[in-house]
Amino acid sequence: MNKHHESTGPADEQQITLRGPAELADALPYLMGFHPNDSVVMVALHGGRGRFGGRLRLGIPRAPQEWAPVAGQLAESLIAGSERRGSRPDAIVVFLCQDPAEGESAHGTMERLRPLAQCLRTACGALDVPVLEALCISDGRYWSYCCPDARCCPEQGNPLAMPGTTVMAAAAAYAGIQVRGSLRDMEERLSPWRSPAAPAQCHALDTAGASLVSRLLDKEGRVEVAGETLELARVLMRRLRQMPPSVPSAADRSDDQLISHDEAAAVILGLQDRETRDKAAEWMEGPEADSALRLWRALSRRCVGPYVEHAAAPLALAGWVSWSTGDEPGARVALGLALRADPDYTFAQLLHQACNEGLDPETLRRCLRGEDDSAADGGVPAGGSSDGGVPAGDLRGGETEEGETGSADGWSGSAQGPPRECRARPRAEPAPRPARPPRRTPDTKRRKGAPGAVRPGGAAARRGQREAGRYGGRGTGSGR
Repeated sequence: MNKHHESTGPADEQQITLRGPAELADALPYLMGFHPNDSVVMVALHGGRGRFGGRLRLGIPRAPQEWAPVAGQLAESLIAGSERRGSRPDAIVVFLCQDPAEGESAHGTMERLRPLAQCLRTACGALDVPVLEALCISDGRYWSYCCPDARCCPEQGNPLAMPGTTVMAAAAAYAGIQVRGSLRDMEERLSPWRSPAAPAQCHALDTAGASLVSRLLDKEGRVEVAGETLELARVLMRRLRQMPPSVPSAADRSDDQLISHDEAAAVILGLQDRETRDKAAEWMEGPEADSALRLWRALSRRCVGPYVEHAAAPLALAGWVSWSTGDEPGARVALGLALRADPDYTFAQLLHQACNEGLDPETLRRCLRGEDDSAADGGVPAGGSSDGGVPAGDLRGGETEEGETGSADGWSGSAQGPPRECRARPRAEPAPRPARPPRRTPDTKRRKGAPGAVRPGGAAARRGQREAGRYGGRGTGSGR
């Protein structure tokens, strides 16, 4: 066994010393805020005592031929990001987390992922940063890829400690750190319905879209739709507030029952307008934040069938409210899913980058509060615009690497740099854009609509020049 002494914080904070692979494996959910499944996790270590710094998560690429190039990108990203935040890491710890496939044993999973672990060790070594430990966690057991001693790291692996029985669990409970279940569970709360109710929701979206298109092509009509969308969202938030949340699964089912198909369709389509979405982002704190987050989650689940890309707006809002209220792991998951639904959604790109960079959400909250106060006075916020939308924040910072099964998360450790300011950039009012047919996912059959029916939104092929954007102002550039 490789005896390590990793400290969880700098010298002026309470420290916890982790000794060996067992305690490292137990600490992982507390470092991430959830149990990462199907993930590569890399954690930077600093100093002689191995203080935890930046961390990075990526879905494990499905194709083994991708492992070597992805490993190089991950190593470069973690090391460069740590350098930007203060210092180059002295070592790295790698975790490979994946449950066995059907018919596969946990030991078989560990052996199958061994080449990926070797690619990561080689990539880090090529940049002169050694991998101090590489662990595989599968089906409640862990293996070390670095320890050859079968006496402490047997071939069958070692069982993980019982939850809540370790020094890390005790320290996390004392500090109020919460583990939010598995990554799979967190994503499931935000994923489109796969229930028998999904076709009815899709029909409601078709119907609402057909009635909204003509109104959205008219400037006055767009203003009316925006007002109706925000008012309906407020009604739904008040309704949700009257039903206190329970355990997540039960709460989600209850929230789904409180929102009709037509109500969900109207708000989902209304949020595709940039200015309407930006006004909705003001429900980010205080008593409104909880009910707003529940509403955005519920609407994300209603973006079914060919309307999957429409989920980018409610997912980005869910990520923003989570980040604003201190739930960074939840924010990264929601924003990662928003970018999976629409990789070009600028609002989610900026928030995801800012969250990963360790920026202070109070900077953006001040922008939103300032614009709200300015709008109430009939003025224009400094550096903003008079079109009623939130100015696009120039949240420049570090890089994240995108993978086939997920996006890179990280920078929640003591290697973070100081918060950067959000610089507002003026923008022009977008012209209304015609509708375009929605994207059809591989598992969606072609459906014939009524004669003359129009389906708004969806993804179009982006070749050469971008086709006409989605109705409601979700166009290119900072307007997304």
